[in-house]
Amino acid sequence: MTWTNLTADLPPARVEPDARRRIRQALAEAGRRIAVLDDDPTGSQTVHDVDVVTVFEPDELAAGLSEAGSTCFILTNTRSLPEADAVELSIRIGRLLFELADRLEAPIDVVSRSDSTLRGHVIAEVRGLDAARREVTGRGFDGVLLAPAYFEAGRFTAGDVHWARVGTEVLPVSETEFARDATFGYAASDLREFVASKSGGTIGPGEVASITLEDIRLGGPGRVTEVLGGVTGGGFVVVNAVEYADLEVVVLGLLEAEAAGRCFLCRSGPSLVQALAGLDPRDPLGASDIWAAGRPGGHGLVVVGSHVGLTSRQVAVARDRGGLATVELDVAAVADPARRDGHVAEATRLVVSALEGSDVLLVTSRELRRGRDAAESLEISRRVSAAVTEVVRGALAARPAWVVVKGGITSHDVAVRGLGIRRATVLGQLFPGLVSVFRPVDASPEAVGIPYVVFAGNVGDEATLASVIDRFR
Repeated sequence: MTWTNLTADLPPARVEPDARRRIRQALAEAGRRIAVLDDDPTGSQTVHDVDVVTVFEPDELAAGLSEAGSTCFILTNTRSLPEADAVELSIRIGRLLFELADRLEAPIDVVSRSDSTLRGHVIAEVRGLDAARREVTGRGFDGVLLAPAYFEAGRFTAGDVHWARVGTEVLPVSETEFARDATFGYAASDLREFVASKSGGTIGPGEVASITLEDIRLGGPGRVTEVLGGVTGGGFVVVNAVEYADLEVVVLGLLEAEAAGRCFLCRSGPSLVQALAGLDPRDPLGASDIWAAGRPGGHGLVVVGSHVGLTSRQVAVARDRGGLATVELDVAAVADPARRDGHVAEATRLVVSALEGSDVLLVTSRELRRGRDAAESLEISRRVSAAVTEVVRGALAARPAWVVVKGGITSHDVAVRGLGIRRATVLGQLFPGLVSVFRPVDASPEAVGIPYVVFAGNVGDEATLASVIDRFR
């Protein structure tokens, strides 16, 4: 399928005049805040100048959501957790947010941000947040907007089917490598069928509502409000969208519904967050945006944990360009208790030594080790990530000038356990809608101010990682 064939019969896009300003104004007038529970750190790739917090403390959350209209990302890393633990954490953070809304006497809109290729605890996290809201406020959500779009990475929804651009083709997402994920695999690209499948049969496809592209482009915000008015009991609503103008219409309609007293949770990819906040896009970051006082000396550290095929190809291109000292963490050694500590210590020594003279690539061995089931596969991933963060923590002694981390779960663990980040600012992205740069504000002393680059495993082309490294050099 080609993009042209897929979109040929759609109505023309509806561009609402001054939509982003209208959204920001509505948020400010209502005192609304937006809290984004991000199941890995890569969801901020479409936003800028917002806070990110990694700890679940009332004061930190209040600081991130202190102003009307503010947006704060809360890094939960729940994609790395077993489902029961992910639900428990979602409930815990949900309670804190709904209690904060009560203290502020202002609404907090909650976004459960997840993977644009549908991997994650979709139903379980939504139900956990709904339970938390019922507990604190006595009322659950009227509905759940399912909007996994991430336009910059070629992920969008049309005809209720979620699509992904792979090279020159556009494929139903179930036909991509991401659908074969060891933990979160799936077979349905039609989002109504996807919800039904992930619910274990407790939700039927016919119970899932839809905001179609015809609703959006012909009916406008009023039609969106009408569709949402018919959603009750926490029902799912598929949001079709192929560009930001579609999402802006949806958000304007959502705000009308909320102004009338309705309440919705969003389960989304990265793109909806930009529209929800009414953010204007910004140009890719330059050196002066990252280092206002000029680029310091020293070398950088590149950390790669993701095992998707695209990441492995990106690593190969980066290594072929040269200039990188490579240190490999062997997954088999990390998984062996008898060899683990010695192997990690030696890797740390090699990284610290190599940073004195060159940029360094710390990479896990590329053969993907699967467990006997999804839970064991996840446990292997956690063990490997723990080893990676231990090496990075030791590497801080060499004061890297910048750190690039490839892979969502790895990015979270390195941020929290490797660099000790509690709070950071999202400066923006290195490419349009791709690859965020954080500035650590509250972190380990050696890490404060070091540019921290969060690079999802499943985005970019084969040369993107090499381009990031070249840019920092």
